[in-house]
Amino acid sequence: MSAHLKNHPGINLDREDAEKTEAEEVLFGFWVFLMSDLVIFSLLFATLGTMLGSLAGGPGPRQLFDLKSAGIETGALLLSSFTYGMSSIAMKYGNSPRRVQGWLVVTLLLGVVFLGYEVHDFVTMVSRGGGIDRSGYLSSFFALVGTHGLHVTAGSIWLIVMLVQIQVFGLDSLVKTRLLRLGLFWHFLDIVWVGIFSVVYLQGLA
Repeated sequence: MSAHLKNHPGINLDREDAEKTEAEEVLFGFWVFLMSDLVIFSLLFATLGTMLGSLAGGPGPRQLFDLKSAGIETGALLLSSFTYGMSSIAMKYGNSPRRVQGWLVVTLLLGVVFLGYEVHDFVTMVSRGGGIDRSGYLSSFFALVGTHGLHVTAGSIWLIVMLVQIQVFGLDSLVKTRLLRLGLFWHFLDIVWVGIFSVVYLQGLA
């Protein structure tokens, strides 16, 4: 394996050594951002844990959660991680803008499916008397799941922006590093959702 690929196992950058070092520093900074985001989600998980019994006489998980819908959301988001990974492979080995765009479009559609089901779940919960202001538990639930949903929305908008940038600039080095950062963000959201599905939905309905 060439030193070029060893330095950048995720993508091929057509840059001088000084510029490659700068790109690595940017990626490191993005990792720091993700860790700060992880702290936020950890606090939201902890808050939910302290509110498990705080139903205030209102409905609980068994009356409000739809495991089938949550399962579809989980499948869509996990599949979107696979499709984003395919776009990264296409970017590294094929360097074909159209192929990368194709996989990103599929990823975006899966993200929209996830958001659509999540909004439907929220509306259904509210219609059953499970609004955000009904109890401490529901407030913490909407804070955690809603924050994740806002992140997925931001990631979907970011995907659209990157599709436009690929169309305008092609797969130059700046676009590639932005796609790598978006990939880290998207996979991070998938990991957080697995935690939400396991802790909030499965444990709540156990």
